[in-house]
Amino acid sequence: MNIDALDFVVVTGDAYVDHSGFAHAVISRVLESLGFTVGIIAQPDWYSCEDFKRLGRPKLAFFVSAGNIDSMVNNYTVSRKKRNDDMYSPDGKAGHRPDRATIVYCNRIREAYGDISIIIGGIEASLRRFAHYDYWSDKVRRGILIDSGADLLTFGMGEIQTAEIAERLKLGVHASDITDVDGTAYLSNDAPDGCVVLPSYEEVSASREKYALASKIQYEEQDYVRGKPLAQLDRDKYIIQNKPMRPLTTAEMDAVYELPYMRTYHPIYEPLGGIPAIREVEFSVTSCRGCFGACTFCAITFHQGRTVTARSHESLEREVKLLTERPDFKGYIHDVGGPTANFRQPSCKGQLKHGVCKNRQCLFPTPCKNLEIDHSDYLTLLRRLRKVKGVKKVFVRSGIRYDYLIYDKNDEFFRELCMHHISGQLKVAPEHVSGNVLKYMGKPEKKVYDKFVKKYAEINKKLGKDQYIVPYLMSSHPGSTLKDAVYLAEYLRDINHYPEQVQDFYPTPGSLATCMYYTGIDPRTMKKVYVPRGYHEKQMQRALLQYKDPKNYDLVTEALKRVGREDLIGFDRHCLVRPRKNTQNLKGGIKNGKNSKRKGSIRKSKGTAQAGGRRSKGGGKNSGTGGSSRGRRPRF
Repeated sequence: MNIDALDFVVVTGDAYVDHSGFAHAVISRVLESLGFTVGIIAQPDWYSCEDFKRLGRPKLAFFVSAGNIDSMVNNYTVSRKKRNDDMYSPDGKAGHRPDRATIVYCNRIREAYGDISIIIGGIEASLRRFAHYDYWSDKVRRGILIDSGADLLTFGMGEIQTAEIAERLKLGVHASDITDVDGTAYLSNDAPDGCVVLPSYEEVSASREKYALASKIQYEEQDYVRGKPLAQLDRDKYIIQNKPMRPLTTAEMDAVYELPYMRTYHPIYEPLGGIPAIREVEFSVTSCRGCFGACTFCAITFHQGRTVTARSHESLEREVKLLTERPDFKGYIHDVGGPTANFRQPSCKGQLKHGVCKNRQCLFPTPCKNLEIDHSDYLTLLRRLRKVKGVKKVFVRSGIRYDYLIYDKNDEFFRELCMHHISGQLKVAPEHVSGNVLKYMGKPEKKVYDKFVKKYAEINKKLGKDQYIVPYLMSSHPGSTLKDAVYLAEYLRDINHYPEQVQDFYPTPGSLATCMYYTGIDPRTMKKVYVPRGYHEKQMQRALLQYKDPKNYDLVTEALKRVGREDLIGFDRHCLVRPRKNTQNLKGGIKNGKNSKRKGSIRKSKGTAQAGGRRSKGGGKNSGTGGSSRGRRPRF
C-alpha cells in the first residue's frame, strides 16, 4: 500500500511490542481498526528532533505516551538512584527514555512540526493531569498539559476517547478545539459552568491543606456516572477535566483484545536481546479492568476507575486457543486476571445506575452491606480455560484480593484455586499487620488476613498439598511509626518468614498515599498523619523487616532502642537480634547456644503453610538512564 503521509504517528517511551499488554499497541490497533493509517516511533533519540521526523508529518496528529510506566518511576528507585535496568527496553537495559518523557517528546515534536495537534495519554499523563507532588524534585509541579505544550490529554484506558478524537480530527478540527469528550482534559481561559473548581496551582503549591483538599475532590469526582467536570487555575489558564469516560462494555472489551496483535516485540530487537517485559504477559490473558479495592498507595482507581468490567468467557477462550498454537507455548497459561484477579463484576448493581459511592468504599474499612461477593463467574471461566486442548495448567498470578475471597461464604472457588491454579505458593498483599498503618493504606484489619491464612492452611491440608503463602509487605508507608515497623518484624518472627524482597513506599503521582506523604494530611478525613520521610528512619523501618541480615544489625538495634524495645535484643527465642558484645570474636558461634552458627550466617525459613511462604526472588532495580550527549537538551 502506497501511503503519502500517515494519519497518525504514535510516540512511545517503550520499545515496540505488538501485544495487548502494551498501551501503544492497543491505541495503534484501535486506530487501524477504524480505517486510519498509523506509524509508531518507539524510544526516539530525544537529543534532537530528527527521530521524530522519521515517519514524516502525520496528516492528523501525534499521540504521545511515556510508556506503560511513569518515566520517573521507570528511571529511578525509591532512593532516587538511577536504575540499571528497564524491562520495556532492549535487553532490559536502561537509558532508552528521558526523564519526564511525555514533556520531552512533545517539546521535540513542536520543534519539528510547530502547531500540529498533539494528544498525550498513558499512565504518566493520566496521573499528572493536575498540579501534583513530584517526589523526584520534591515540589509541586504544574499539570502536564502546561509543561508539555500538548493540545489535549486523555486519561484512563483511552480507547473510546481515542476513537472520538480521531473522528473529530478527520473532520478538520484541531485537537486544541476538542473540549467536550469525556475522559479528556484541556486548557481554557475560563472555567465552564457546572465545573467543580479546585484550589489553584498557586494555592496547592503554598498550602498543604489546599493540596490535600484538591486531592480529596479529585478522587470524589472520578466516576463516569455522577462525576462532575473539574477546573484548576494555573496562572492565566484553567486545566479543565471532563468527567471520566465510561468503561468499555464486554463486547467492546472483547473487540479490543481480539485485534490482530502479533503478540511479540518487533524483530529489530531480536539481535539486541529482546524485550524482557513480554515474558510477564506473553502467555497471560487480561480478564478484567477496574478495581474497587481502595488501596491508598495505588492509583488504579484514579486511572481505570472503581467500576469493574470484564471480557466474555468466549473471547478469553479464543485468545487461549491462539496461545496454544504458538510454537513456544509449553502448556501453561501464566495468568487470567487484571488489577485484581478475582474481581469480575461491579461491586453492586446500584453503581451502574447511580455511580460508585462518593464517601463510602466497597471493602474498607469493612465490606459495604451492598457488596455482592460472588466468585462463580470467575470459577466457571477458569474451569472452561482448563479444558482447552493443549493447556496443562492455568495459573492465577495477578493480585488476589484475600479479604473479598474470605468474605465469600462459598469455599468452592477457594478450594479450586488451591487445587488447580497456584504452583506451590500464593502471593497476596497484606502489606502490613499494624492496624494503625492498615487504616492509612485502606487495607482490612489483621484479623481478616489471619482468617484467610488459617483457611488457606485448612484447605491445603484437606487437599494434601504442601503450599505456602508469600505475603507482600511495605515499609515506611504514611502512618507507619518505628513501633509499627517493630510490630511487623515481630509478626515475621512469629510466622517464621524471612522476606528477601521488601517494598519501600514509593510516592508516585496520583495516589492518596502520595498526598499523605507530601502534606502530612489524610485527604479522606483531612486529619494529620505521621509520615516517615527521613532517609535514616526509612532505612530502619526497612531493616526491621529483614532483621536477620547481618548488614542490618546496627539499624535494627538502633530502632529497637529508640522505641524502648531492648527486650528484643538478647538470646531468648522472641528476640530479633543478639547483643553484639556476645557475638564478637567467636569463631564457632554463640557459646553454649542451642543454635550455634558461624558468624554472619542467616537462617532463611521457607515458611509454613499457615503463613510463611517460599521466598520470592529478590533483586531491586538500581541505577541508570543514559543516552548520548549530543545536541541541546529540550526544556522540561
